[in-house]
Amino acid sequence: MLSSFRNLSITARITPFRSLSTLVLAEHEGGLIKTSSLSAVEAAKSLGEDNSISLLLAGSGHSLKEAASHAASSHPSVSQVLIADSDKFTYALAEPWAKLVNLVQQSGGYSHIIAASGSFGKNILPRAAALLDISPITDVTKISGSNLFLRPIYAGNALSTVRYTGSSPCMLSIRATSFPVASEPPDLKSNAASIDQVDLSTLDEDDSVGKSTYVKLSSQISERPDLGNARIVVTGGRGVKSADNFKVIDKLAEKIGAAVGATRAAVDAGFVPNDLQVGQTGKIVAPELYMAFGVSGAIQHIAGMRDSKVIVAINKDADAPIFQVADYGLVGDLFDVIPELLEKLPEKK
Repeated sequence: MLSSFRNLSITARITPFRSLSTLVLAEHEGGLIKTSSLSAVEAAKSLGEDNSISLLLAGSGHSLKEAASHAASSHPSVSQVLIADSDKFTYALAEPWAKLVNLVQQSGGYSHIIAASGSFGKNILPRAAALLDISPITDVTKISGSNLFLRPIYAGNALSTVRYTGSSPCMLSIRATSFPVASEPPDLKSNAASIDQVDLSTLDEDDSVGKSTYVKLSSQISERPDLGNARIVVTGGRGVKSADNFKVIDKLAEKIGAAVGATRAAVDAGFVPNDLQVGQTGKIVAPELYMAFGVSGAIQHIAGMRDSKVIVAINKDADAPIFQVADYGLVGDLFDVIPELLEKLPEKK
């Protein structure tokens, strides 16, 4: 395992941007802007002072109008909300969204384009960057200036310092957990941002639109908090041994009001669906409390939870790598520990 940070630096050929204006690609659901997109706004604030920040929303119908209204008063740094209302954007497919980003950039001339590094941003940014003939910087965790960024490499075991020297716009995807949003934002309804329609009359149809089609959305309705935004996460690994045994993880999570997570080994073994996977190839989480049961601590898993405020690990193997990052560790059998926790922990309030 690499233990030291490696810094990679590229010599600048251009000066920092003379004027700053940022376009944030925002994801919405149920008439609300997702927290990860608000984290992208937080990241945009770090680019420099006097940065004009615009949110771009796309969709159709009443849900889009509700989301635009919410976006206008969602963050004090947002100065404008742009909405693209068309049936083409009913589903967030890469082809129409990339063409939309290209269209808006040509008219707006933004210095930066930012999206959260989730499935939404990872789907759209590469294609949009290709249309704009630029190279995006992905998974940014710190912004030190308008063209200087920090991003993890080697599964988070090293940090790369990247200086952007390309042409405008500078396109970024940011790790949402590195740019937390205030839990209770101020009431901005009296000072809401303007809402403007994007002129889609010049949005050309070509062969790229239609190369992918929306099939269906599969999701599980649960009263538990969303894994990506939960304050407490209880995760099970290979040591849980079976899908039936994973029910003890569910019981503990239900008692303390936590989200359930899993390692890739547990997902690959069929214990739980892959939407619960935490790690480099799963979801990146940073809860206040992360509890790991039967988790060995592979590099790829640690990359997805190392920013948690407090990490508690329970494993029979005293030499398990998870103990190297844990704040509290207990060498023991999870099937003995969890029943005792269930007995002694108070019910969630």
